[in-house]
Amino acid sequence: MNTNTGAQDAALSALPEEPKGTLFNGEVVGLHITARAFLPMRSFDELELVAGKGITGDRYMLGREEGFYSAKPEEGRQVTLFEIETLEALQRDHGITLRPEDHRRNVTVRNVPLNHLVGKVFHLGETVLEATRLSVPCRHIEEITGQAIFDPLINRSGLNCKILRGGTVRLGDAVWMT
Repeated sequence: MNTNTGAQDAALSALPEEPKGTLFNGEVVGLHITARAFLPMRSFDELELVAGKGITGDRYMLGREEGFYSAKPEEGRQVTLFEIETLEALQRDHGITLRPEDHRRNVTVRNVPLNHLVGKVFHLGETVLEATRLSVPCRHIEEITGQAIFDPLINRSGLNCKILRGGTVRLGDAVWMT
């Protein structure tokens, strides 16, 4: 079932299938989901993204919400991304060590300027996402990790996206926007 608007369909058809002439050349370096809030995130080699819904098996898949923010579902939070560079900065600047699965976002990327993508459409492997807004840190992650990471994550807490074209995302997939 196609849940895209006419404008979204037009935007999708205008996007190239290959990363040619890209503004950045990023890479997927981590994939994580969990079935319920408070359960640890599990790492995967690939995830199935469903257009207009979310990630198969994830706590925020629309229609099956069982996450911490499930009382406030929104279609712009179907998949979340996080920069590996933020984890490196937390270690370097604050002495805080987090693994990619600890940040509670679904996709960890390298060389992708997430804060600059709000309102933009881009490729994540074979899928196409629309960046809807920056993620905000929450105290919940401090409870889970036992570390004071709220303040260091302000403006570096990731990106919320809507899935315009679903498909399989794999470790090592390219992330690009033309």
